[in-house]
Amino acid sequence: MTKAKGNQHIHCSVENCQYYSGGNICAANEIMVMGDLQGHAYPDAIDHNMAQNVPTYNAESCMSTCCKTFVHRGSDKTKVDDTYHLPTQS
Repeated sequence: MTKAKGNQHIHCSVENCQYYSGGNICAANEIMVMGDLQGHAYPDAIDHNMAQNVPTYNAESCMSTCCKTFVHRGSDKTKVDDTYHLPTQS
């Protein structure tokens, strides 16, 4: 698997996500982005920890992709994806 070099900065404006950090920053250690069709086909538990098992996908545009790492802030599913979570912010 090829990893990006240096510090990565993921920008996200989904304020109700557990990983949202002020300034439109995603604070997740890892994220999983898939095509929308895949996102609908796979359950919420499919995330970066299973990335090697997910088939590749050719998206038509950015509008046909989704972030599978999203966890609704305050949800009871905050431990589902084995990713470090920030404390819930009000």
